[in-house]
Amino acid sequence: MKFSFFHLMPYAKLPDDFDTAYSSTSLTYPNANFDPAFGASLYSRYLDELEYADQVGFDGIAVNEHHQSAYGLMPSPNLMAAALARRTSRARIMVLGNAIGIRGNPLRVAEEIAMLDLMSGGRVDSGFVRGIGWEYFGHSVNPTKSRSRFDEAHDLIVKAWTSPEMFSWYGENYEYRYVNIWPRPVQAPHPPIFIPGAGSTETMRFCAEHRYTYMSVYAPVRIVRRWFDGYRQAAADLGYVADPEKIAFSVPIYVADTDEKAHAEGRPAVEWLYHKGLRQTAEMVTPPGYMSPGSLRGVLASGLRGFNASYDDLLAGGQAVVGSPSSVAKRLGELYDDLGGFGQIIGLFAIGPSTHEQVTRSTELFATEVMPVLRPLGTEGSA
Repeated sequence: MKFSFFHLMPYAKLPDDFDTAYSSTSLTYPNANFDPAFGASLYSRYLDELEYADQVGFDGIAVNEHHQSAYGLMPSPNLMAAALARRTSRARIMVLGNAIGIRGNPLRVAEEIAMLDLMSGGRVDSGFVRGIGWEYFGHSVNPTKSRSRFDEAHDLIVKAWTSPEMFSWYGENYEYRYVNIWPRPVQAPHPPIFIPGAGSTETMRFCAEHRYTYMSVYAPVRIVRRWFDGYRQAAADLGYVADPEKIAFSVPIYVADTDEKAHAEGRPAVEWLYHKGLRQTAEMVTPPGYMSPGSLRGVLASGLRGFNASYDDLLAGGQAVVGSPSSVAKRLGELYDDLGGFGQIIGLFAIGPSTHEQVTRSTELFATEVMPVLRPLGTEGSA
């Protein structure tokens, strides 16, 4: 089992009337509520937390991209990865990922990831995401073009990384007379690619066809099991068995010295994430045309319609794992079985209003007392 420390870089300081005055932390939430001085302190703190995860032994440290949102303060994850490349030494630097569907110039992503790969000594993992519905609105990109733009941008980036000669590109969405990127990445044929999936059958097939890592987003375990099974079936349809290491389970995790302390500190953090940070209207998440009719039917049939579940229900559904080291290890082992196995845990440890001290303690306990217990999972004879 591999373990990654994932950071959303949230802006958790919301006004007291947020629940009644605003429908979401994203797109329409006024930036008058952003305090630049406080934001500067957050960036410094959050980079410290990612660097600490490298120091205590996590296999990967992960950042991602969101726009016009208090949910995550990383419109450019590559900037964060660049800072980490010079301040870390062993962990994979995971950009999970660049929202290539909303980019007007995908070649810039190819160039920046290649630079990061060289700067980090070949430690970069490159995630590609389509972007959430509100981010298409925020970039004035037609969401019905999301899949087409994503697929073409992916093909262009991979060819730019791997082609030893200049070529031209004339596609449905992008045109380049000259493609000849300098520099090229150090990893051959290119950095490992991760694709988050939220129930789209097209994404499952896409990952299976390219043998990329399929990564879940936050959802009840019964739904994540359906996603993982869909990816495994897509691989089977192509004539091979999906490698467990290519299946990554993402989940918020909070660890404290005792169960009582963990729940006392973890409850407000988890509730902020699901009740405030992830608060979005349906049209902001999946605007018309963003998903194919078949994929949308699957999402609606799954019952994943909102994030209003109680704290206890979130824990019971596997949407967060909270407790002492022994309790967290036990629960993650149960989820491993419930999901039919996976090879990577991508944990969100800096959750909402958690303090820096709480995050680093949770990170330390997980690294020293949970990771050694779970590391053998997926190997022969493990249980």
